[in-house]
Amino acid sequence: MAIQLEVWGSGALFTRPEMSVERVSYDVMTPSAARGILEAIYWHPGMRWVVDKITVMNPIKFDNIRRNEVSSVLSARTAHSMMEGKGGEVIYTSDTIQQRASTFLRDVHYVIEAHFDMTDRASKEDSPAKFISIFNRRVAKGQCFHHPYFGCREFPVDFKSWEDKQSPKGFEQGKRDLGYMLYDMDYRDPENIKPLFFRAELNDGVMNLENARVVS
Repeated sequence: MAIQLEVWGSGALFTRPEMSVERVSYDVMTPSAARGILEAIYWHPGMRWVVDKITVMNPIKFDNIRRNEVSSVLSARTAHSMMEGKGGEVIYTSDTIQQRASTFLRDVHYVIEAHFDMTDRASKEDSPAKFISIFNRRVAKGQCFHHPYFGCREFPVDFKSWEDKQSPKGFEQGKRDLGYMLYDMDYRDPENIKPLFFRAELNDGVMNLENARVVS
């Protein structure tokens, strides 16, 4: 069952993996970022979100900022070990903080079109109608497991259902080649998680993912 979700915000930073130190954003939201927004609102082991289209509603505008980041983070395993009194590495953020430049997107506005597939972890009581009902109810109430964001937590997402009877229209006409873009991560082998890429393009401001050719 398909859904249309309108999302917008003051900024976004969908970091290109080849420029992760001095961060530079992709031109538009990646499919994995769109999936992350949907999962932040509603996710269940018995379903798997698949993003079909992303319509870019606002013109693509970049801006630059300098952000304070820490060079290292504490892993959940280390934190758990320390909670049990087994010791571990202590990180003082004042010693590891670094200033880095970031090129981000300003005034972003998208419409995500997606559907979900049922997985073998769905119970007998689960059904597509049940999941779509829960999702729509949570969107209407603004509920989410954690607040979704556009790439970085500094850029929170506002969201609502696309209620216009007309299909969303992109901000421009014509074709725009965006080059290779991160599609998602391949988690099928937990010991060897791989990034997946695809050749992204906008046609009349719409990125169609239904027949995206994915490569690793």
